[in-house]
Amino acid sequence: MILDSQIQQFINANIGKSISTLALQKNPFPTVDWISILNQIEAKTKAKDKLPNWFASKNIIYPTKISLEQTSSEKTASYKASIVSGECLIDLTGGFGVDDYYFAKEIKKVVHCEINQELSNIVKHNFKQLDVTNITCYAEDSLATLLSLNTKWDWIYIDPSRRNDAKGKVFMLKDCLPNVPENLELYFKNSNAILIKTAPLLDISAGLSELKNVKAIHIIALENEVKELLWELHTSYCGNITIKTANILKEKIETFDFILDEQDKLPLFSLPLKYLYEANSAIMKSGGFDHVGLFYNLNKLHKHSHLYTSENLIPFPGRVFEIQKTILYSKTEMKKYLENTQANITTRNFPDSVDSIRKKWKIKEGGNAYCFFTTDINNHKIVLICTKIK
Repeated sequence: MILDSQIQQFINANIGKSISTLALQKNPFPTVDWISILNQIEAKTKAKDKLPNWFASKNIIYPTKISLEQTSSEKTASYKASIVSGECLIDLTGGFGVDDYYFAKEIKKVVHCEINQELSNIVKHNFKQLDVTNITCYAEDSLATLLSLNTKWDWIYIDPSRRNDAKGKVFMLKDCLPNVPENLELYFKNSNAILIKTAPLLDISAGLSELKNVKAIHIIALENEVKELLWELHTSYCGNITIKTANILKEKIETFDFILDEQDKLPLFSLPLKYLYEANSAIMKSGGFDHVGLFYNLNKLHKHSHLYTSENLIPFPGRVFEIQKTILYSKTEMKKYLENTQANITTRNFPDSVDSIRKKWKIKEGGNAYCFFTTDINNHKIVLICTKIK
């Protein structure tokens, strides 16, 4: 009954409005649960930016709040689909089906497995509204589906649930559902290629300790916020592991790749020059601090600062600044240049937090000045006062 035209009009008319305020109103549709209608309004509001194709389509039904929170955004799902190819793919943890919608653009036959019958029905309905015809939905345990279909898949995709009844939110793969490390041999019997999505908080070395045959690790950020790690596994692969970083922005995708644990030479170091560079969050998560400096021929300010500098301006996957002034972090210098001013503050390899710096020197947030509190090659605490270029 949520699809009744009058209810759908009401939902669309209240997109973006306060749910707590709406909840106080009398239900204009007494034959339909008021909470269900409010949930649809809240979910569709969130879908406007995260899932624009769903938002723009008529008669879409949205799932529970937690299912919507856990689903990929369309932008990250589109990137994910660029990794796969072939005739058939099975998604063992289908959820709301956003990833499968994009997989189906690259793969001829996609199978969506979802043990929650209600969610599976919602996804099946929505695929019809979205005019997707090459995805089949199975509402049962994915392991049973995998065994019963008895197919050699080009790809198996898994997004393990990171919530556990006993432990709450978990991050190690062995604590997620399904238990990927435990079932890995079975998966490889059914496919030569496996793609696993994990939480952005999962440590890369921890993931490698639980998995095998890893060929590549994709670190995906959206507007400079790391959203997911993708682990690409191939049968019998035992070569170098490629780290692929992607920061998806409105107008472009910043990419930077390197070979894990491969380091031919040490980075160069120097005092601050004319320009300052801060790598995007996907590169920071990758740990490729020296790799990015060497690739772009930049000097590092300090081994642990992970800030870079150059005399000439170059394109760079991250934020770029022009250094207006470099001062020592001292009472005299701070009083002279920054006390009682307004600035955006970042700390890198610095003992004080942003909040404590603001409080101590009465620096308001915002403005056009960007100040980096860091440590230089001589282990001096310094402040770089900059203007942003990019």
